[in-house]
Amino acid sequence: MTATDRSIDLINTAAQAAADKLAHDIIAYDVSDVLSITDAFLLASAPNDRQVKSIVDEIEERLQKELGVKPVRREGDRDARWILLDYVDIVVHVQHSEERVFYALERLWKDCPELALPADALATRGKAQEHAKLQAEEDETAGFEELR
Repeated sequence: MTATDRSIDLINTAAQAAADKLAHDIIAYDVSDVLSITDAFLLASAPNDRQVKSIVDEIEERLQKELGVKPVRREGDRDARWILLDYVDIVVHVQHSEERVFYALERLWKDCPELALPADALATRGKAQEHAKLQAEEDETAGFEELR
């Protein structure tokens, strides 16, 4: 079995919304062959809690406005380190970059087919690594400034 057209529409809309809010490393997997409870997972991340919330809010708003759907469940709001939106057909995971590295959901689902995503979403690949490198450089520069 493969993800339904409806699931793919939901994934593409959610992925574009996440990309529009500058999410990092957006990827989607067709998990329909290994899970009976959903067709697809969308994974995205952000470098801070505020951006995680912003991405989730945009996904929720866009899916409601464009496709008329609301999540049946939303978890993780309080800490905003990992927010899950369950739309039954798809499940969206938006994680803080640190949680994304620690839990490595890609490793769990690597045997599942990757779903095609809009170009804007594909362009986010590698952004978390770029951001971490820039942050490390800024931290290093700040450390040198303090020593002066």
